[in-house]
Amino acid sequence: MSRGNKPRSSAATPAAQPSATLQALPAADRDTVSRWRLLIGKDAERAGIELCAGGAGYAGPDLNATEEALGYLYDQAGGQGGSTMSVPHWIESVNELFPRQAKEVLERELISRKGIKQLLDQPDLLEKIEPSIELTKTLLTHRDLLTPKTRMLARKVIDRVVADLKKKLEVRVEQAITGALRKDRHSPRRVYRNIDLKTTLRRNLKNWDEALGKLLVERVYYYAAEQKKRPWHVIVCVDQSGSMLESAIFSAVMASIFAELPGIKTSLVLFDTQVVDLSDQVGQPVDVLLSIQLGGGTDITGALQYCSTLVREPARTIVVLITDFYEGRSEADLVRTVETMAGADVRMIGLGALGYDAQPQYNRSTAKKLRKVGMDILVCTPEKLAECMGEIIKG
Repeated sequence: MSRGNKPRSSAATPAAQPSATLQALPAADRDTVSRWRLLIGKDAERAGIELCAGGAGYAGPDLNATEEALGYLYDQAGGQGGSTMSVPHWIESVNELFPRQAKEVLERELISRKGIKQLLDQPDLLEKIEPSIELTKTLLTHRDLLTPKTRMLARKVIDRVVADLKKKLEVRVEQAITGALRKDRHSPRRVYRNIDLKTTLRRNLKNWDEALGKLLVERVYYYAAEQKKRPWHVIVCVDQSGSMLESAIFSAVMASIFAELPGIKTSLVLFDTQVVDLSDQVGQPVDVLLSIQLGGGTDITGALQYCSTLVREPARTIVVLITDFYEGRSEADLVRTVETMAGADVRMIGLGALGYDAQPQYNRSTAKKLRKVGMDILVCTPEKLAECMGEIIKG
């Protein structure tokens, strides 16, 4: 049963008078009744279900405040008799009444059900609302409505969300990619100028001789000189259409992580009907996200043709295309372009979605045709993408 699907009471049945009976219940039972009452809504009182003071998890006044906050979101016209609550008042109440996880859910509902004009007009509200992927998507979608002051705060919100995502992802992404690169780059050839000093020291630390005061080197590690000069090139190509916004957020963060890895050169390309090369901003994912122009048409073929001009060594290039595969021009052109690039030994990965909660709605027919001509098609988490790239690098 969900809030808003309220029980219908018969006009012939008088309202129940339950107070004395409910208050006589044990505290744990009163808590259960109150939870059901909050779930169903105010109309539940017609069936005799009231808020009960003294429940196991609540105090009486907090129950009424909780009811008001939930009613502001879910009850028609803000509950019976209307609601005097405003967005600022609601945010203050939610901060006091609910834990962080519940706050994020309720704030998403606020944006969805009440609109965001008041939120974007008042800087103090942005400072109080919990940063989240959903809030980031809202700010990016409606950034033209931001005032100069809220624009500065919006940037701080987006920066915090990006920083949290990057912190969460970078360890596992680095492990997958750098682990593959180590296997790719070391050589048994003992050429003095190619010594990997950091790896040599780290892996021989266990051989430190305290008495002699010396490090006994059991094995020296060498770079493969040819491969050291030939980094892997990762080209991240991102569709700017509105349906891909969450994937674009993850793509910008992933590209910034790739750019910090040794042995990886990273390019970042955004596209709709035009192509924008933001490779010079790949280390600033917030700037990249604020550059996204949502909407418009889609020319995937044109974007890939541009990416092909960036390729210098096809066999050491990975193109990661993030798109819904709804091509705005001839599908045959797109298939032919992918076939040409794959035939030249460029590794092609196509993502219908990138993230944790993304609901992919992409053109499976086109994606299937691209798979047949050499593009790996995935819908995956960032970690899974890193693992896939690691497998490609290891060969």
